[in-house]
Amino acid sequence: MPETEFIKKISLPEESTTVVQSDDSAQSGSSSSLTKTSLFSSFAGARGRFGWSSFPGGIFGKWGVMVLSILVVLVLLVLLPTLYIANSAKKVISSGRELQSAFQAQDLDQIDAALKKTKGDLESFDKSVNILAWMKVVPFAGGYWSDLKHLTTGSKAGIEAGEIVLKTIEPYADILGFAGGKQAADGSQTAEDRINFIVETVDQIIPQIDSISEKTQIMAGEFGKIDPNRYPQYFRGKEIQGTVRKAIEAVDRVNELATDGKPVLKQLPYLLGIGQEREYLFLWQNDKELRPTGGFITAYSIVKVKDGKIEPVASNDIYNLDNQFKSKLPAPEPIKKYLPLVNYWNLRDMNLSPDFKVSMDTFSENYNSIKKAAPYDGIISVDSYLLVDLLKVMGWIGVPGFGNFSAENDSRCNCPVVIYELESYADVAGPIVWDDISGKIVYKPPHADNRKAILGPLMNTLVANAMGQPKEKIPSLFEAGWNALMQKHVMFYFKDSEVQRALETFNLAGRVKDYEGDYLHINDTNFAGAKSNMYVEEEADLSVEVGKDGTTNMLTIKYKNPQKADGWLNGPYRDWFRVYVPKGSILVDSSGSEVPVSASEDLGKTVFEGFFTLRPMGVVEVKLQYKTPIKKNGDYKLLVQKQPGTGGNLYKVQVGRKSEEFKLVTDRELKF
Repeated sequence: MPETEFIKKISLPEESTTVVQSDDSAQSGSSSSLTKTSLFSSFAGARGRFGWSSFPGGIFGKWGVMVLSILVVLVLLVLLPTLYIANSAKKVISSGRELQSAFQAQDLDQIDAALKKTKGDLESFDKSVNILAWMKVVPFAGGYWSDLKHLTTGSKAGIEAGEIVLKTIEPYADILGFAGGKQAADGSQTAEDRINFIVETVDQIIPQIDSISEKTQIMAGEFGKIDPNRYPQYFRGKEIQGTVRKAIEAVDRVNELATDGKPVLKQLPYLLGIGQEREYLFLWQNDKELRPTGGFITAYSIVKVKDGKIEPVASNDIYNLDNQFKSKLPAPEPIKKYLPLVNYWNLRDMNLSPDFKVSMDTFSENYNSIKKAAPYDGIISVDSYLLVDLLKVMGWIGVPGFGNFSAENDSRCNCPVVIYELESYADVAGPIVWDDISGKIVYKPPHADNRKAILGPLMNTLVANAMGQPKEKIPSLFEAGWNALMQKHVMFYFKDSEVQRALETFNLAGRVKDYEGDYLHINDTNFAGAKSNMYVEEEADLSVEVGKDGTTNMLTIKYKNPQKADGWLNGPYRDWFRVYVPKGSILVDSSGSEVPVSASEDLGKTVFEGFFTLRPMGVVEVKLQYKTPIKKNGDYKLLVQKQPGTGGNLYKVQVGRKSEEFKLVTDRELKF
């Protein structure tokens, strides 16, 4: 096709086309030819015909420039700051891991260096977060920015609290098991030396308490403003929402430890007898014969404390004290019902309330009625767990005239040697037991002389050995004592109301707590069941359905005794059980009790109670279905309180599709 015809075919506008003809072609009448310039011009015209001109200046016209500008702004205001924040966050996480490793190494110098590094990285992270401060007014995104700001502010307060704590504990680092730092060069060689040092310097600790508490309160307040519900439950297989919740709860626990511990630390001079001697009444509870506050009250001791030095004064069998009491008080209904040979209420049975203070109010009132009763400033209850844990640290100890004792296992009972020997001296069967042959409760007088004879020398030896332990064992001794306090193996009752309040605040007084939320406390009482709690295992399974009008709870408590009867320590376990739940709860159904389960009110709770007998090698399941008045209001909360004298029963709590399994070694609050 000739060139000129091609040009006509595409009908290019004349004004848009430039045709250049050579002289030769003009003379010959041949078709005109297009140059490169004419082709570019032709396509430019075609752009207009096909509508591209609706974007003036093309795709890079004013609309294109506007879009590009927005992208640039987003990069400058969002993307780059976000990358900066992410990079800063990585540094904080890395330094946080170093801090955690330093704590695990228990080295004060490493902890100090890690705290400083973490503090610097947090400052940088906070500055990076501030770059996006404009986002706090942006819907949806503003909430995430606020959470980041609360995180940085709270974390900085936590680091500052850590710095104060580090400086405060430095002189006592060896007691806590830490190395490094400027530890006290006081020449201490034994536990007694260190106690003397604490007594001399305790006034230097107290002024720091308020500063630490102020920082932890800021930390907890900031973390408490973070909303876990903003975040997905899982992201790329990793739990997100639950991790945020656990972090907030951990911070709350740290704050509670600092805040609630403050009143106790301020009472240390009183408790240690600094400036004025204190006299304490120790009640020894036998947790192998479980009672509401931790065990059968088997013996008592009078102890004096002056400037931190402990001096045992006297020890005796609880039956000797009851002989002085000469009770004519009618026995309460549960004792009449399940201990029919007991007609009067004895001192040894007065720990009938699960609330230690309530029980000790009763005990104290009647103890004080004895004419020659020794005066005391406070009552301290102790069970066998502390004794065993101390012997694990100290090893074998020799009690003159009675032999050697340790925490090593004794094959005769599959229990620690010291437990077997103490039970032997206390009377192999106890005063009131179930006779499996006759099928009746029988009375067997205790060997009071044996029990009285061993208790005093054992206590004196234990105290002397503990005070004489080398510095290397002090951290382990401290840990044993701390665990006993936290796990309710040691509890306190004081006449001084201010001291009592301080101990209650730190949960050292065995109180049944008031609580806004669901509540559970299982309390078992061994009535004439020998020492079977040495072998009985207990598990609790709680399933909860949360509704608008309250919760429907299904509780299953499984008791089993895997040990064969030996005619001595082990025998039929006769358990009067009580289950404390929120006040106003209604029992729907029950099974497993030998008597009808009854409902009553006690200590501000609704109580379901029953009774069963568990024989050696047997299993009993108690099931209770009940409705509570706890209505749905945000997160579901549950407080599970541990019974003193128990070693950590297994619990499983299921709320909807979520569940948590744990050993109850101390009171536990759950949130779903």
